Amino acid sequence: MLSTGAFAAAIAAALGAGVPVQAAVFAIVSALSLVAVRPVIRRHRQSRLEADETPMGVEAISGSTGLVLEQVDTDHGLVKIEGELWTARSYDATQVLEPGERVRVIEVKGATAMVWRDI
Repeated sequence: MLSTGAFAAAIAAALGAGVPVQAAVFAIVSALSLVAVRPVIRRHRQSRLEADETPMGVEAISGSTGLVLEQVDTDHGLVKIEGELWTARSYDATQVLEPGERVRVIEVKGATAMVWRDI
């Protein structure tokens, strides 16, 4: 958007305009391009985000399976989910999950995966 203003100012310079005129052309064309182009880019970017239904971030691991590396209970634990290490807590207070067990991610709270024994 600023490059459009710079290009217009360069054309003004090539046509013999003085520095004050070049600066004015740069400022006006840059401002107009910001006002005209920015909403179009924002709409395009928003429509691409809405069209992409792929979950991202912590939502992407909900429902995934993992492997218990350190005992998981309601207070602490460590699991490997999709190649990444996550702190974990047992979703069910009565379950204690031992290393080597397969688990399913029920939800993510902050940076902690709430897991359930996978059947």
